[in-house]
Amino acid sequence: MSRKTASRNQARRFARERALQALYQWELSGADASSVRKEITAGQEMSLVDEAHFLKLFNGVALDPDAVDAILSPALDRPIEDLDAIERSILRISAFEFQSCMDIPARVVINEAIEITKRFGADQGHKYVNGVLDKLAPSLRPDEMRG
Repeated sequence: MSRKTASRNQARRFARERALQALYQWELSGADASSVRKEITAGQEMSLVDEAHFLKLFNGVALDPDAVDAILSPALDRPIEDLDAIERSILRISAFEFQSCMDIPARVVINEAIEITKRFGADQGHKYVNGVLDKLAPSLRPDEMRG
């Protein structure tokens, strides 16, 4: 019997989705980040997830959300607290990826955020996420975004 495997890109998409789920749960529950992380990794299907990328994203946002929010704030048209919790978590993940995952092209970060928002976010949330990330990318990845 063959075991299902995911491509690297699929595994990273699943990592982003699990990070979104964990950050959303962490924010709404007010629970300790490590408890939420353990609950997600123990209670969810993780076999197709790039678990190292999941941990990097979740820990990168949950351990210092204020630092991530400071990166995001210049591109927002309202206080971050006023954003829908799903869009806020997706934007935080994306800002962290822009800053800390230089091996992932900026256009990939943006596209992944849009696709995940279409799946989990509000009806037109992907348009807002796209606009914020398009505004943010040139300041964080100027060489990539030229031209």
